[in-house]
Amino acid sequence: MNALQEGRSLELSQELLKGAIDLHVHVGPHLFSSPRRQDPIECAIEARAAGMRAFAIVDVFEMSNGYTWIVNRHVDNFTVYGGLALNTVYGGMNPRAVKTALYYGSGAKYISFGTHSTYYQAAREGRIIDGEFKSLADIYPKFKKEELSRAIRIPLEEEPGEALDEILRLIADHPDVYMDTGHVSPEEAMRLCDLKEKYGYEKIVISSSVVKVASMQQLEYMVKKGAYIEQTLGAYTAAQMIPLTHYYVEKEYSSVDEGMDKPVNKGVGIVADQVAAFGAENMIMDTDFGRYALSSPVEGLRQFISMMLDIGVSAADVRTMVKTNPEKILSLEAMDPDSFPLGSNENEEGAK
Repeated sequence: MNALQEGRSLELSQELLKGAIDLHVHVGPHLFSSPRRQDPIECAIEARAAGMRAFAIVDVFEMSNGYTWIVNRHVDNFTVYGGLALNTVYGGMNPRAVKTALYYGSGAKYISFGTHSTYYQAAREGRIIDGEFKSLADIYPKFKKEELSRAIRIPLEEEPGEALDEILRLIADHPDVYMDTGHVSPEEAMRLCDLKEKYGYEKIVISSSVVKVASMQQLEYMVKKGAYIEQTLGAYTAAQMIPLTHYYVEKEYSSVDEGMDKPVNKGVGIVADQVAAFGAENMIMDTDFGRYALSSPVEGLRQFISMMLDIGVSAADVRTMVKTNPEKILSLEAMDPDSFPLGSNENEEGAK
């Protein structure tokens, strides 16, 4: 899995964008203090030009299926999807917000149990003060009332409360809608996987925020329950431990870095390990891009694709994670794979 590629090709990474779907895109508008790289129309036009099929917008303050409705009216031959993240601006565990989102604009395609507004995440956020970590709740007592009291927690042992029960039934009643676990704990994500059998909802995406902190055993448990493991380039931000440049003609001289004398931080190499462990058929690749300091989401997905090829993930597995599985999650008819050739024979050899 971690063998270096022989057939490196910019063109192959561009070809693998054709028909691809990014399920984790952030676009403007946003807070003044944290601007986004692009507005949704700009992003959709760039994605269409790259040959992508669609993307899904994640907005931490709005049900994004409102402005996806606008984008889809003005950008032809491309589709943008949206949904709802149950953050504290919506009161956290709010069935009324879920019900509204399902019938608003272009209709929610996903329901997420919050991003930074889950109790698991918010209770751990803070900063270093005088050399010591302090949680936001410790620094600002009002934070407990305004955020933590509204933040989502999934009960691990007792039955779901009335609000969660209604939300899970709403998702189950809309089989074209998928559940995103959001930034809950691994144990809470496993609980949502367990409840799938009781409620009958079909599609679960384990957020990359969970994947980052979960053990391989926990991830294996969730995969066996039928969930998709999400890996985002945003979780790694930069290409750590990628063999970026070959300096020698001889393949045997290839190296990750020169003069390393410290333990290797595998960075995005972890993704290759998970593909080997769980199979590409149980994973998705997307970006979580949109921050103004990073590449555009479209270029970010191409970069992610190229990194996976460089560390030995096959072109076929990449296509499964950026195209086939997102199509299933969005309940889209599969596009003809013959419409998206994987490149020349030379590139194909390098991708095996």
